[in-house]
Amino acid sequence: MEKEVHISQTYPRLTVYNEENYLGRSRIYRGNLGIRNIDNILGGIESLRFFSTSSNATLVLFSRTRFRGSFRVLRGNHNLRDLDDYISGNDVESIISTNQRLTLAQIRRIRDSGVLPSGYRLI
Repeated sequence: MEKEVHISQTYPRLTVYNEENYLGRSRIYRGNLGIRNIDNILGGIESLRFFSTSSNATLVLFSRTRFRGSFRVLRGNHNLRDLDDYISGNDVESIISTNQRLTLAQIRRIRDSGVLPSGYRLI
């Protein structure tokens, strides 16, 4: 009798690298989360891969720590080989990764308050 194998994967999957072009040390994060200061991860995140099975998945990149400053919203799967000067000439400093479709109003509320919606992990 064959055993059934169940694999549980949580999306989205955010893989971050401490060097440009997906090189160097890496770390994988799963589920809805916010990274308030990317310099605290691997000594700094320089590139990333964002994957989800949902077209509603949202990646929000902020120009300042703690989800402040200018932001850029990406929907669906993305590979970013260099986070320098990515937001209107500014580096990425904090990130929100979610399987949900965040509206611009929700993102502005997060930016104004610095507080993530319930169900999100804060890193």
